[in-house]
Formats: sequence, C-alpha cells, structure tokens
Amino acid sequence: MALVGSYVALSKPLAAAIPVFLLAWLRFGIGGTAMLHWLRRPANEAPMTARTRKLLFLESFLGNFLFSICMLFGVSLTSAVSAGVIMASIPAVVAILSWLFLRERIAPRVWGAVACAAFGIALLAAGKAEERGGAASADAQWAWLGNLLVFGAVLCEAAYAVIGKALTGALGPKRITALINLWGFALVTPFGIWAALQFDFGSVQGHTWLLLLFYSLAASVWTVWLWMTGLKVVPAAQAGVFTVMLPVSAAAVGVLALGESLGGLQLLALAIALAGVVLATWRPGSPRTP
Repeated sequence: MALVGSYVALSKPLAAAIPVFLLAWLRFGIGGTAMLHWLRRPANEAPMTARTRKLLFLESFLGNFLFSICMLFGVSLTSAVSAGVIMASIPAVVAILSWLFLRERIAPRVWGAVACAAFGIALLAAGKAEERGGAASADAQWAWLGNLLVFGAVLCEAAYAVIGKALTGALGPKRITALINLWGFALVTPFGIWAALQFDFGSVQGHTWLLLLFYSLAASVWTVWLWMTGLKVVPAAQAGVFTVMLPVSAAAVGVLALGESLGGLQLLALAIALAGVVLATWRPGSPRTP
C-alpha cells in the first residue's frame, strides 16, 4: 500500500509527459515482460474453472484497466495530496460494497468511517477553494472532475480487494499477478497503439523513462504480488487496515517530491480520513482470560 501511494503521486508528472492511454499501455507491457515466466501453471495448481476465468477478467478490468484510467486521468486534473485523501475512503467503500452485494451487516463504527471519509473530502474541497481565492483557472475548473475520477479509482480498488480474496483460493499470487496484467495489456492495447501513433517519443526525457520503469514494476508486479501473497493468509477485512499507508504515502510524496503544499485544512482532512480508516478496520481484541 505504501508503494501504491507513492506511484499514485508519481503518476502525476508521468501523466503530464505521456498520454494516459499510452502510459497505461507501456505500464502493462513493461510489467508483463518482467513476469512472463509467471504465466505458466505450476504442477500443483488445478486448471482454472469458468468462474475463476471470469473473476480474473473482472479483477483486471476493474482493478487494472479502469483503476489505471481513472487514477491517471484523475491525478492529471487534481493534486497528489487530494488524491491521497480521497483514496483514504477505500476501507469504507469496501464495507459499503459488502453491504450492497454480499448483504453483510455493517457495524455502526463502519458507518462512522464512511462519515469521516465524506467529511474529510468535504474539508479538502473547502481547502482547495480557499487556496484558489476564487480564481477561475483552467486547473481549478477541472479539479472537481479529477477528484471524481480518483473516487472512481477508489470504487475499482475496493472491488479489486474483494475479488482478489476469492482468487487467492484458486491460484497462486504470482500467476494471478501475471494473468490480470495480461488482461490489462489486452484491454488497453487498442487505445495505446492509437496514442503511440500520435506521440513524439523523443520529447520524453531520460529521468521520465526511469520513473516510468519504477511505476510499471511497482504498479504491475511488486504491489500486486505482495497484496495477493498477503491475502492468502490475512482476512480481507484485516488487510484493509494497511490501506492507511496509501493516502499517507501519496500525500508525503506529493509534498516531499512534487513540491505540493499541505495546508491546515488539508492536514485536518487527511487526519479525519485516516480516523475513518481506523474506524473501518479496527476490531477489538478478545478479552484476556486469567
């Protein structure tokens, strides 16, 4: 989750240098090349069922394809700090999706987490309006769309967490990682080729290519493999507590590496959003027996 937060923030300068669809295509291509040897089915793994194939497609379509498009377009229109605060709502959104689709009972503390996430985002919007001082710049006019797209990425990430838990019971972490990346590459290829034909690759500087390499390996290989490996032994609800590292990391990279400011209202918004994370994922321990 710390890696996810860092590449959410670092994708902002990448999206400014490379068209979003081309950036996504290159990410899946570089990541897929690095793990071609993970595609082969291990001898101790059963053949995939039709249900597993459908889950793999949905995992890639929502968690890779749509998440990448929403996140990349979103951070190109808003700030990395804003994206980090909005993505702090992931545990609460997971709870809501569980209630809607799985009919799970949601505890009052989780509804409190939803309220914290909503209030934190509202404070963030207020802080942005205060920073602009009413100026109607092009960036300010489209910041609301960027925030909305980042929240779309939150919905995709929540679905990704739920589906991923089901997949770990049927496939190994490395094969899941490679297969959903392959689906992502196939889905974005038509858009990527269209963008590549119109792009001047000579305009990309050397340090941007290095950043692209890190982004591709982090987004397609390392984070997915680590997450799926953890989900094999950790309940999904308990794993949700570690998403606290996503907004913290994104905000830290935005401030330390990208030169973004973190005002008082934004800091309060981040604190409230993180309080929502704690409310959504904290489970009281069993009382100790003498």
